[in-house]
Amino acid sequence: MSTPVTRAPASRWWALALIAAAQFMVIMDTSIIGVALPKMQTDLGFTPQNLSWVFNAYVVAFGGLLLLGGRLSDLFGARRIFSIGWAVLATGSLAAGLADSVAVELVGRAVQGAGAALIAPSALTLLFTLFGSTPKELTRALALYGAAAPAGGTAGVFLGGVLTEYASWPWVFFINIPLAVAVLLLTPAVMPAGMRRQGSLDLVGAATVTTGLAAVVYAVVQAPEAGWGSPTTLVAGLGGLTLLAVFVAVQRAVREPLMRLGIWRAPDLAAANIAQLMLAAAWIPMFFFVNLYLQQVLGLGAFASGAALLPLTVTIMVGMIVAAPRLMARFGPRAMTVAGLGTLAAGLVWLSLIRPDGSFWVDVLPASLVTAAGMAMAFIPSLGTALSAVAPEEGGLASGIVNTSYQVGSALGLAAMTALAAVYGADQVGDRVALTDGFSVALLGAAVIAAAGALLSALLLGRHRAASTTPSTGNDPVTAGTTR
Repeated sequence: MSTPVTRAPASRWWALALIAAAQFMVIMDTSIIGVALPKMQTDLGFTPQNLSWVFNAYVVAFGGLLLLGGRLSDLFGARRIFSIGWAVLATGSLAAGLADSVAVELVGRAVQGAGAALIAPSALTLLFTLFGSTPKELTRALALYGAAAPAGGTAGVFLGGVLTEYASWPWVFFINIPLAVAVLLLTPAVMPAGMRRQGSLDLVGAATVTTGLAAVVYAVVQAPEAGWGSPTTLVAGLGGLTLLAVFVAVQRAVREPLMRLGIWRAPDLAAANIAQLMLAAAWIPMFFFVNLYLQQVLGLGAFASGAALLPLTVTIMVGMIVAAPRLMARFGPRAMTVAGLGTLAAGLVWLSLIRPDGSFWVDVLPASLVTAAGMAMAFIPSLGTALSAVAPEEGGLASGIVNTSYQVGSALGLAAMTALAAVYGADQVGDRVALTDGFSVALLGAAVIAAAGALLSALLLGRHRAASTTPSTGNDPVTAGTTR
């Protein structure tokens, strides 16, 4: 049985500020360490081969635990899991900042990822609890939530550079702690408890899906370094897929599964998750390779590179907050998702024309603004469609699924495009022509992914706006009569 808890209208926007802070922090933690990596390598003794795991340890834990985080939100209340997530994130940040060895550093980063995996789905569940009853307000809230992501990414680049240069690298982790404490103090006052369900936790399902997803993500992020056909990649990938197959079998057999398989019959849930996966698989490589082009080919420093990405960030934020809600009200989420992915593909093709002797103003700025417009158009409608497809009491599960889709898409897209770029010369550091050729091919590959996402969205997403913009009440053929 579910018992919703409501808050006064004024407090909802304070709650949204905390939810946006969660999105900001989750994304910032993936970007803030970049500038600090060289000093961390020197101080802690990382080898060039395992230094990337400062980033990957976070991603593997985050991607592997998202479904579990969503289920815990449904069972124990989103506010409680949201708070626990922040406490876990702060603990991991403290451990990572105090680390005096490689092992401790990686454990701290994995704990941070686990905290983020609790925060992300519970934050979306709370957002939907607060604003889901009014489609117009839900769209606005999702826009503000979505805009926090590029803000966090850009802030991470700047803060990482400032803290590393003027303080020391541990402060890229310590900075999380005061924000976490502030959120923990404010959450009980402004955040609804969310809905809780009576039921048990499917521990076998949780273990198999968490381990399976973590193994698959591990294989994907390790493949560019170890090789796609290496024993490490094959064992991790095949083992992960086997565990995911076991997970599906377990979900069919148990009375209270971690993920009710019938949820995938909800209108547009699968299609919206495919759109999110393809969007991430195209967008994350673009951000990654443009940053490399600015620094390794055009010769910009970390701060100048971060400043060069500000117009892109501002365009996304304005597009999500101002333009996307109005366009969705007029054209509907399906048309917006398709148009956004198509625009992203066009911008990526334009970006692929970068030159070894190019400039930011000609080769990067105009095309990057087009990609930013595409991201702004596609992200909010596809995310809103995924969350609106299910009954409110399964909001945590839907949030975990859509976050997982985005993170898996990010890992798959970046790993595949990194491998593709290396084949065409991106591994030849110092050779501007070879680097540009590799980056250009990777950007074209990302354009193909975005175009495929637009085509799949056009074919699979429903054409009726009502099905995608209003929350399910549990009375439709998909949810009626199910046991929760």
